[in-house]
Amino acid sequence: MGQCGELVLPLYELMINRVLKSKVIHTDDTPVKVLDPELDHARLGRIWVYVGDTDYPYIIYDYTRSRSRDGPADFLSGYKGFLQADAYVGYDHLNKDGDIIEVACWAHTRRKFVDSQTTDAFRSIMSATIIHNLYEVEKKAKGLSSTRRYDLRQQEAKPELEKFHEWLLRQKPQVLPKSPIGDAIGYTLSNWEALSRYLEDGDLAIDNNKAERALRGIAVGRGNWIFYGSDNGGKTAAILTSLVATCKDHNINPFAYLRDVFTRISAHPVNQLEEFLPDNWKKNIENIADQS
Repeated sequence: MGQCGELVLPLYELMINRVLKSKVIHTDDTPVKVLDPELDHARLGRIWVYVGDTDYPYIIYDYTRSRSRDGPADFLSGYKGFLQADAYVGYDHLNKDGDIIEVACWAHTRRKFVDSQTTDAFRSIMSATIIHNLYEVEKKAKGLSSTRRYDLRQQEAKPELEKFHEWLLRQKPQVLPKSPIGDAIGYTLSNWEALSRYLEDGDLAIDNNKAERALRGIAVGRGNWIFYGSDNGGKTAAILTSLVATCKDHNINPFAYLRDVFTRISAHPVNQLEEFLPDNWKKNIENIADQS
């Protein structure tokens, strides 16, 4: 696996460069167990996912030894655009030059209100209902152009958000700050600017589900492979999983793709490496099939 990872490392780096050109990047992270010869137990490393937009449709995984903010800071160094993520504080310092604009996730917010239902059913259900209405607007917006999606959100979602914000401000003094509903209200208000940002551009999403879906394979997989054998193993896994996940996202058979890439890449001109990008590879295969 390590040798395979080294073989396709230039292709992986090309995919990273393309993703960093995206107008919008979705990101999330999850813990993974890693063996360490200096310890008598597995420690926790981290896998981060970065999902490019429709112009750069690649799924990139990055392994780091911890959840330190240095991970996304290093990966996103030089990036200019929107970053759709959860409210992890490690992202806050990324916007110091104004180049990276954070977009928060309403699905993450909704879960907080759902979790508070057993202790404050009324406020929980009220909040969940309003968030449901926001998602109903998104159903109408599905398939629309960016401009028309923006217009629809301004007409239907923005008034809902304004009323919700006013309601949350009235409720905040009436609940205990550390109660489940108090935590949900406090979280929502403290992240309100980032939560409302999706209204500003039709290319933005209401939530970060794209990244969460991309991490699902890691979450399911670690129940089978249990741990990475080392930090190098984590890096190898990130490289190979990036190719496999991107193939699946493009409805490509990963085995057929990797077999072809591993066979030909060592003799392939470096300046033509983009031919092995999964979306380009698929187009070439389809063209060959059409000609035959």
